[in-house]
Amino acid sequence: MLALGVTPAPAGATPQDVAATHAYIQAGYALARVSVASLHRVQARIESYDRRLRRECPGVGAGSPEDEASQVASNEVADALWSIGYGTDAPQIHAFLEKTRGLRWSNPAITRAAHAFAGDLNQLATSPLPDLCSDVAAWKQTAFQDFPAASATLVSRIQAIEPIAVPARLLIPYERGSDAATYARTTNLEGQIGEFEFVHGQADWDQMLETLSLNQ
Repeated sequence: MLALGVTPAPAGATPQDVAATHAYIQAGYALARVSVASLHRVQARIESYDRRLRRECPGVGAGSPEDEASQVASNEVADALWSIGYGTDAPQIHAFLEKTRGLRWSNPAITRAAHAFAGDLNQLATSPLPDLCSDVAAWKQTAFQDFPAASATLVSRIQAIEPIAVPARLLIPYERGSDAATYARTTNLEGQIGEFEFVHGQADWDQMLETLSLNQ
């Protein structure tokens, strides 16, 4: 990555490409630093939310089936975790959106990818925390046949969001100066985030499902 980052830009590269790449990499690094710093705060909020569920509606999903219908409920639990996680970093994600919304590259694929990534992050950061107690209770009242329609629609929309950063191979030709090193540091930070989520994410989801007595 570091060696490739200092290769000359391809023919047709413009100063705007170089400037946009630098701004995008700097914005991504700033967001990654904040995200790493907030990991333990996110975890504390998730654990606090699970304690709230244990107070307000423990075992509300007892008797729920292990079938396709139960997937909506378990996905809503995942959405709650995402809402807390991304929502904790909402101000910084919004700052990333603002820093990147005006960036343009001569390759429109890069411009689309950059804007889509920022937009998807912002959607997740602003997604509402679902009312798990009410939704599962309402589902139970129908003998677990009909999950609340509005909530099911929101679950489907949130589950379809998959933020994908601009591929490194598209940015490398336009990197200059310290850009490659900054991108490498960002990648390292993102690795720390991924490792933390791997260690805690599944356990948090399982714990919340257990609190609500829901099947996966």
